[in-house]
Amino acid sequence: MKYYIIAGEPSGDLQGAALVQALILADPAANIRCWGGDLMAEAGANVVKHYRELAFMGFVEVVKNLPTILRNFRFAKDDIQQFSPDCLILIDYPGFNLRMATWAKKQGLRVYYYISPQLWAWHTSRVKIIRDCVERMFVIFPFEEGFYKKHGVEVSFIGHPLAKVIEGHVANGDFRKKNGLVESKPIIALLPGSRRQEVTMILGTMLEVSVLFPDYQFVVAKASSLELSFYEPLLAGFPSVKLVDKQTYDLLQHAHAALVTSGTATLETALFRVPQVVCYKAGNVSYRLARWLVNPDLKFISIVNLIAGKQVVKELIQIDFTIQNTEAALNQILEKKGKVAVLEAYESIRKQLGPSNCAEQAAAFIVSALSN
Repeated sequence: MKYYIIAGEPSGDLQGAALVQALILADPAANIRCWGGDLMAEAGANVVKHYRELAFMGFVEVVKNLPTILRNFRFAKDDIQQFSPDCLILIDYPGFNLRMATWAKKQGLRVYYYISPQLWAWHTSRVKIIRDCVERMFVIFPFEEGFYKKHGVEVSFIGHPLAKVIEGHVANGDFRKKNGLVESKPIIALLPGSRRQEVTMILGTMLEVSVLFPDYQFVVAKASSLELSFYEPLLAGFPSVKLVDKQTYDLLQHAHAALVTSGTATLETALFRVPQVVCYKAGNVSYRLARWLVNPDLKFISIVNLIAGKQVVKELIQIDFTIQNTEAALNQILEKKGKVAVLEAYESIRKQLGPSNCAEQAAAFIVSALSN
């Protein structure tokens, strides 16, 4: 059978790669065409649009790049019609994928959604599109299942794919030596995001904080979607801070603590059992609009705290994300008492994530549904 998958971000590429592998196992004759990245290509899909062309963050940025986004819509529609797939599988990326779901339903295409957009967090009214256009949602957080059932959506909680990915990661014993890091000096990881705009807004404060902790070595995880030259001016003036490329998991395995931009990286950090401070800052216009659209009942922005249902890790958002506040929060998790409390909460979060064979569950359901 023929499958068309749309993933528009690095995290979507990672999860999409696992789904591609699972689809090929469930359907050896699978012909998979997709939007994604290098990982999905390596898994066996034909990538026709790379996520590097799609990473627009914030309302202002979207408006500025509207002509490009509209061209991408036209390309997607034309490409899907020419390919004539048996189904369309959407991975997160809601601004684009919810519109594609509406269009695909009108064309008579069967639509599945793997990894839910954060509709429970903001602009909840969009769940109507899911109910009307998506045959089944495959969700990866336990609280999402109840949300969708409440709104009359066919949904399956399949566990979180990161659990399997991280459990299968092989430690690199040469990480410190390879990157010129001191063997005896503890590492603090800096994960400032994967989009150009968020890295620009967030990394500077993280770097200023590094100066206040001379007994630690700070290492920045480079996003695969951004070029090395982008980081060079940001890191100028901080010669002791290292930058590593395609080694984020190795970095987390060796890290003593981390400063992490809100997103999937917060959960990755938790699964590697690294105490963290969650940091987030956007442009003023984008932030004000987001606050207007956000679900007023939402108490947290980080996945870690949302799963726990309480504050496990400190969140520093917008005006609270300052050098002084970050220094204080980092000091707290570097102390034994603070670190132990976070690690105990991480254990509970891991148990709530359910089975780690989520890609296989989703693939089996889709292949079976299409065969009947």
